[in-house]
Amino acid sequence: MDLQLGGKLALVSGSTKGIGLAIATALAREGAEVIVNGRSEASLAQALEKISESVTRPKLLAFAGDLSDAGTAGALVKRFPDIDILVNNLGIFEPKPFDEIPDDDWRRFFEVNVLSGVRLSRAYLTGMKRHCWGRIVFISSESGIQIPPEMIHYGMTKTAQLAVSRGIAETCAGSGVTCNAVLPGPTHSDGVEAFVAKLSGGAPFAEFEREFFKSARPSSLIKRFATTEEVANLVAFVCSPLSSATNGAALRVDGGVVRACF
Repeated sequence: MDLQLGGKLALVSGSTKGIGLAIATALAREGAEVIVNGRSEASLAQALEKISESVTRPKLLAFAGDLSDAGTAGALVKRFPDIDILVNNLGIFEPKPFDEIPDDDWRRFFEVNVLSGVRLSRAYLTGMKRHCWGRIVFISSESGIQIPPEMIHYGMTKTAQLAVSRGIAETCAGSGVTCNAVLPGPTHSDGVEAFVAKLSGGAPFAEFEREFFKSARPSSLIKRFATTEEVANLVAFVCSPLSSATNGAALRVDGGVVRACF
């Protein structure tokens, strides 16, 4: 399927690895020009090389910097004042008992996972409306609906993203601009590898996966971690002109973990 993304300029925050890298790759494969973002020049170079290995002659730009910092975000907007597609993927997570999460961690998670997307959306929304076309996507999580007891602070930020994305969409009525949230379920990304290592005590990944979907996520219908590419496929569609009737939605690519039918 041709997603008609040729000529579109996309920014994917936090896109040097994991889901973000898969999204940047998928958009580049569909013909979009993609701004890849990471905290360091080294991580960017590796990401650009990986994308170029799987996409023929990709159109890639790069911006090094932590977009959870307001000044850095401002510098990015100054360099790229107008974009067509914004994917707010930047995020952090870590398992920690609720009674051990200090105030600073709550603030840090909110700053990175929520405010980074708020700032970028605020900066680019006016231009999208002026051009009568744009796509904003927040990468939330099934954890925003089913708050994980092992990382409540993370779940809180994913719920907040659902509120922000729906609220922005309400301001876009009739404008040609859409704003949606995509909710991945458990996904086999680089970050999850570290997460698994911390929780499993060194058990092999396959062994942890079986036990995880037996005890921690028994409602999963696929009984495995999704791949980053499976998540990116949905995001690429939502970023495309073909998704024009999808707005203000919370779209799940969670392997059936969430049982609610709404």
